[in-house]
Amino acid sequence: METPDSSVEPMLWSGWGDPAKAAELPEPVRKLLRELLGVREPAEPAASFGEVRLHAAALSPLVLADLRNAVGAEHVRFDDDARIRHTRGKSTPDLLRMRAGDGFEAPDAVLLPSSHDEVLEVLRICAHHRVAVVPFGGGTSVVGGLVASRQGFAGVIALDLARLNRLVSVDAESMVADLEPGLRAPQAEQLLAGYGLTLGHFPQSYEYATLGGFAAARSSGQASAGYGRFDDMVVGVTVATPRGTLEFGRAPKSAAGPDLRQLILGSEGAFGVITSLRLRVRRAPAEKVYEGWRFASFKAGTAALRRVAQEGPLPTVLRLSDEAETMVGLAKPGEIGGFQADAGCLAIVGYEGEDTDVTYRRERTAETLSGLGGIYLGPEPGEAWAHGRYSAPYLRDALLSAGATVETLETACFWSGIPRLYDAVRLVLSVALGPADPSAGSGPLVMCHLSHVYGTGASLYFTVVTAQSDDPLGQWDIAKRAVNEAIGLAGGTISHHHGVGRDHRTAYAAEIGELGVEILRAVKDRLDPVGILNPGVLIP
Repeated sequence: METPDSSVEPMLWSGWGDPAKAAELPEPVRKLLRELLGVREPAEPAASFGEVRLHAAALSPLVLADLRNAVGAEHVRFDDDARIRHTRGKSTPDLLRMRAGDGFEAPDAVLLPSSHDEVLEVLRICAHHRVAVVPFGGGTSVVGGLVASRQGFAGVIALDLARLNRLVSVDAESMVADLEPGLRAPQAEQLLAGYGLTLGHFPQSYEYATLGGFAAARSSGQASAGYGRFDDMVVGVTVATPRGTLEFGRAPKSAAGPDLRQLILGSEGAFGVITSLRLRVRRAPAEKVYEGWRFASFKAGTAALRRVAQEGPLPTVLRLSDEAETMVGLAKPGEIGGFQADAGCLAIVGYEGEDTDVTYRRERTAETLSGLGGIYLGPEPGEAWAHGRYSAPYLRDALLSAGATVETLETACFWSGIPRLYDAVRLVLSVALGPADPSAGSGPLVMCHLSHVYGTGASLYFTVVTAQSDDPLGQWDIAKRAVNEAIGLAGGTISHHHGVGRDHRTAYAAEIGELGVEILRAVKDRLDPVGILNPGVLIP
C-alpha cells in the first residue's frame, strides 16, 4: 500500500479552500455590484470562529466508550474545532449559516476510522445505540448532503474517512487501480503519477473532494468529454453497511443480473459507506492543449458543440459560455465597467493525450467548429481557463462578504430540449430574484455554460449573482424551489453531477415517480433497517 507524501490543510470553516488563496474584490468590481445589482455591504460582519454557537454534545458516556474501542480514543474527537469543520457542506446557504455563527447542525463527535472493519464496527455500534452517521469525505457538498436529521436518534457522528487514504494496488495490465475513498483527488493523482497514470477527473472541487465523495455523488469532471464521468471509472466497489459488507465488480461488464454497482454510485452515503474503489485509469497525457473559440451566439455555439459530440472526434474538454458568462469571464477587473457586451460566446476546447492523437483531434474539431461559424482565438483563452479553473469558489466567498448572494445550480437534458430548459431557468431566476424596488438595481446576473457533452445531450451549469436581501436564506430558498420546479417542467434532470442531498429530494421524488421512491425506500430498509445512515438525505 502507498499513502500520499503530504497531508492537505483543512478547508476554511466558513468558506472555501485554503484561506491563503482568498480572493479580494477590486474597487471597480465593487462599484459595478453597487450600480448594476444594488449590492450593499452586510449590516453585520461575519461571525468569527469563536462566535460559532454549538449545541451541547449529546452522546452518552457508554456510546463514546464503545466508539473509542472501535477506532481508538485518539480518533474520536468532540472538540469545537472538529465539530465546526464537519458542520454542513459548502453551498451558499451552508456558508451563510456559518457566517451567521449558526453551528447548531454540528455533529456530536467526529470519528476517523482506518479500515473497512473499523467502519463496520462503528456502524454496528451506531445502529445498536440509534446514533445517526454522516459519511464525510472532503466536505464539498453543495446540496445539503452533510446534515443529518436528528429526530429519533441519540446523537449524530461525522464519519471522516481521511485515514482511508491509500493506493492499495495497480494492475497495469488491466489498467485499473484499487484506492481507498478518503484520498483527496490531488493525492490520488500524485500516487498514480508514480506509475505514469491518471484518473483524468478534475471537477471544480478537485483540490478538496475525495474519491469516495466522487462515487457517492456521481461526480463529473471538467474533462468529462475525454475521460468520462467518475461513475464511468468505477469498475469495483466495497461498501460497509449496518447489515454487513457488499462487494461488487468482478469484471468490467456482466450480464449476471442488474449491475448493483449502480446502486451504490450516487447513493450519497444513505445505503452504506464506501471503503474501497477499483477504478479505471489512463496513461498520463504526453501533451495538453487548451484553446478558445468564439461563436456569435449561444444558439450557434450549442449547435457546433452538438455536431462535435455526435460526429467526433471528441476533445478532452468541451464547454461553451453564454453571452453573460463570456462578458464577465473575459473582462479584466480594471476594465470591467467598460467591457463591450457584444463579445459573443466563448468555447473552451482542450485536448490531452499522445502527440499524434492530439494533433488529429485538433485538426478534425477545428474543421467542424470553423465550418459552423466558430472563430479560432488561439491558446490564450484556453490557458487562462485552465489556470483559473478552481478559483470560482474563492471568488464566491469574496462576493458573499461584499453583500452579494452567489450560487450555482446545474441540470441536463437532451439536445432538443436545451433551448427550452435554458430559457426556463434564466426566466425563473430573474423573476424570483428581481428587486422589489426597480431603483435598487437591475435584478440578478444569471450566467450559464454548456458542458459535459454526450451524443444525446449535455449539461447546463448556471451561476447567479444578486444583491442580498434582509433574509438571504429565505431569498434563495424561494428562488431555489421555483427553479427546481421549472427544471422538472422543462424536461431537465434535477442534477447532472451535484447530487440530491436534502435540497433536491422533493424534485427527485417527482422525477423518479412514486414507484421509484418505493424502490429506494425498500433498499434503504434492507441495508440500513434502523435508518442511521445520513437520515434526511437522498431518500424522499
